[in-house]
Amino acid sequence: MPTSSADPVEYRPAEDSALILHARDLEKTVASGERPLTILKDLELQVSEGQSVAIIGQSGTGKSTLLGLLAGLDTPTSGELELFGESLGEMDEDGRARLRAGRVGFVFQNFQLLPTLTALENVQLPLELTPMADDRSRAREWLQRVGLGERLGHLPRQLSGGEQQRVALARAFVTDPVLVFADEPTGNLDPVTGEQVIETLFALNREAGTTLVLVTHDAQLAARCDRSLRLENGRLTEQVPVPFSEQKQATEKQAAGTLEQSS
Repeated sequence: MPTSSADPVEYRPAEDSALILHARDLEKTVASGERPLTILKDLELQVSEGQSVAIIGQSGTGKSTLLGLLAGLDTPTSGELELFGESLGEMDEDGRARLRAGRVGFVFQNFQLLPTLTALENVQLPLELTPMADDRSRAREWLQRVGLGERLGHLPRQLSGGEQQRVALARAFVTDPVLVFADEPTGNLDPVTGEQVIETLFALNREAGTTLVLVTHDAQLAARCDRSLRLENGRLTEQVPVPFSEQKQATEKQAAGTLEQSS
């Protein structure tokens, strides 16, 4: 597993890279019974264009809360947050939605497909907010890219969990976004299906050169990203990652040892 350094590491982007996200002194406090509960405190984060960044932590640490703030789906109690160089604190909900339109894609744990729309219609939805022409043809092309060219007319209930998540991937990338947020994208999938979905996610991300912010509890999944940050006690700490290839070899070696002992 990745191990953290003793002290938080201040990330400094390369001089020629543009900042996509910049959070400063971010805090989120919510009401909890008779006393307030602080979920995030004094949180700092910089994400540069083209990076893949994993935010890792146990359930209940505030990972999804942080993702919602970074995407402008929620507002912080205090602090500053910039997306594409624009201050989210100076925008209302409609302004934040306009800023995201066509530039931000989402992949959620529970897929978030509209149940009354077909796979094709679900992928077409974000294109309605952009000036892209021939949205039906474009949506069909992306479903073919994720291996669902034969499922265009299927409703979500007619698809397996893995197929629904691949529809969600096509929907996230169909607008050629600058940034994709993924919140526990394999959380509702079995290990084999989850691995297939992750391979597709990272393949699409590499091809498009998209910035990726991935929330997960899985250290091996986080190791596939350029950077891994642990959310703990309301703050982010830069991790020293173990390369995914080394983790995979260690897992295979452990499995082989277990098999030998049982034989």
